[in-house]
Amino acid sequence: MQNININLSQILIVSSINNILDSLIQILPKHNTRVVRNEITDKDEFLLAQANATIKEAYIATSDKKYIILCGSTFRKEAQNSLLKVLEEPPKNIIFIIVTTSKSTLLPTILSRMPHKFLKEKKQIEELSLNLKNIDLKDTYNFLKEKQKISKTEAKTLIESMIYKVNTQKIKLTTKELDSFSVAIKLIELNSKPINILTTLLLTLMHRKNRH
Repeated sequence: MQNININLSQILIVSSINNILDSLIQILPKHNTRVVRNEITDKDEFLLAQANATIKEAYIATSDKKYIILCGSTFRKEAQNSLLKVLEEPPKNIIFIIVTTSKSTLLPTILSRMPHKFLKEKKQIEELSLNLKNIDLKDTYNFLKEKQKISKTEAKTLIESMIYKVNTQKIKLTTKELDSFSVAIKLIELNSKPINILTTLLLTLMHRKNRH
């Protein structure tokens, strides 16, 4: 498990929550490990209900170390706020492990209370079919038409491909335009509609082309 100290409360930022969870379950004591996550299919968001369950579990006394694994692609702000006290002053023998796919989903107050470790795997960036340097309205329309029902995960992968294409085509963007890509990924993680985010990014690139 890439030098993870299991005796320490920590945040793990990973590519696949399920894969890391499987690995953790294999090395942690079965009877003293609890997993808390939103079990609703395809909505892996850590809500206040999961935070309350975490706090309740943490205050069940134990003479041995107990590991509570908090899983979520996104963590709601109110859920994190309710966890602050228990994360800062955990009950005796309680170790918290937060597993998520993005550091940006966590509040600075959470990040400051626990060390975090990046365990993301390097992945092959898919080649984007669009020529972003000379993109026009027709290209944009046809591309977005194909992506109408794109998922959150697919949209994030697509944005990564766009960033890669911007770099390989040596497209010069302003700081604000560059920031729009990281903002786009964060908005998708917060459940904004992917097609709307992609439309905004492509229009930004079209505007850049018209500026030159």
